[in-house]
Amino acid sequence: MSLARDLYIGGEWVPAEGDKRFVVLDPGNAETIAEVADASPADGRRALDAAVSAQESWASTSPRDRGELLRRAFDLLTARSEEFATLMTREMGKPLAEARAEVAYGAEFLRWFSEEAVRITGRYGDNPAGTGKIVVSHRPVGPCFLITPWNFPLAMATRKIAPALAAGCTVVVKPAAPTPLTTLAFVRLLEEVGLPTGVVNVIPTSQSSAVSAPIIADSRLRKLSFTGSTNVGRALMKQAADGILRTSMELGGNAPFVVFEDADLDEAVAGALIAKFRNVGQACTAANRFIVHADIAAEFATRLSTHVAAMRVGHGLEPETVIGPLIDEGAVTSAAELVRDAVERGADLLAGGHPIERPGTYFEPTVLTNVGPGTRLLSEEIFGPVLAISTFTSDDEAVSLANDTEYGLASYVYTRDLGRAHRMIDLLATGMMGINAGAISDAAAPFGGIKMSGLGREGSVEGIHEYLDLKYSFIPNL
Repeated sequence: MSLARDLYIGGEWVPAEGDKRFVVLDPGNAETIAEVADASPADGRRALDAAVSAQESWASTSPRDRGELLRRAFDLLTARSEEFATLMTREMGKPLAEARAEVAYGAEFLRWFSEEAVRITGRYGDNPAGTGKIVVSHRPVGPCFLITPWNFPLAMATRKIAPALAAGCTVVVKPAAPTPLTTLAFVRLLEEVGLPTGVVNVIPTSQSSAVSAPIIADSRLRKLSFTGSTNVGRALMKQAADGILRTSMELGGNAPFVVFEDADLDEAVAGALIAKFRNVGQACTAANRFIVHADIAAEFATRLSTHVAAMRVGHGLEPETVIGPLIDEGAVTSAAELVRDAVERGADLLAGGHPIERPGTYFEPTVLTNVGPGTRLLSEEIFGPVLAISTFTSDDEAVSLANDTEYGLASYVYTRDLGRAHRMIDLLATGMMGINAGAISDAAAPFGGIKMSGLGREGSVEGIHEYLDLKYSFIPNL
């Protein structure tokens, strides 16, 4: 795949103002992959200008035509899965097998919303007084600003772009600085399948705040969607308040993984390996706190440690790699500090726990037990391959420990008791839950959290409504 390196504005590939560029590194070996156009605030305004100019025409494009474009994009992306997977592994670091899975997952949003584009419905009926008709209809919200993260550079782009386009909205996309190449490759694919001028605009930049602020402040923008940390999301929401923007915020997580004494331990261990170590632990849905019944905690930890110690660490393109690099040196330092804090507070280190000395940014997959109250691992989002186990003795204690966080994105529960499973659905304060499952993401499911994990939903039938305004009209009887 030849790499796209420029900005994409108004249907053209253009250099950044002053032809400024920034370097994209392979975290697996610290080598330069490419130098990419570094958008300025002026470039951001040009991108919004293009989106605004295209909005009326795209909104008036038939739902069928919008859906067919997304379907063609699904077909082409699926055909080029290996190219996109290889590119993602190089710029983000995830093992190639996981990158292939992300291409399949990301493509599903294109297929799903190609079908939802023609299913935007309203409502028509008599008012209670019988004096007229109530008509409820939907309209595209307007130009959108989409800010995507580095950990899933394709799927997070398609999860936002697909519903926006299906709803009839134009967009400006700002990919994360460490991983702009996948988004640029994707918009080139959209161009191939007939994307009209100005409907999607992409502005990589190393100066995120400076570029984003004037776009968000522009009165022509009507929607902001962000995936990233809670702290950044909070700051963006404050900026969006001045313009009363529609906002979708998919923010941080601190997911509990609760294993009851009646759980199938083989299934629980297999689920734990997926929930914790997928994407090298760099996922907002990653299990953060393993809350295991005291009667089975030792056996659970032993089985897990055996698997973790056998995990192959290496560059994502190397055969049999299970754990790739973390995104940068800062992530390695953070993981090391969290492990050190836990050990100093009395936790036992069963596996891993140290940075790996080799080109790139690697940290050993790690298991800690006896992680007690006050440990940073229990309150902070880990975003790395570090698994922390604490124990409980009653259902009430398990619920209390699981809910003891400001976050509320995902949770995982392992039990054979159907009644207990239903109680956990009612009691655990998260927007998503896996029951005897370590992977829960699906394009047909509403993805999102509560509390400090954000607001709004992506995917499913709910996802397209994040990009639609609702209009009520009254028609008196004649």
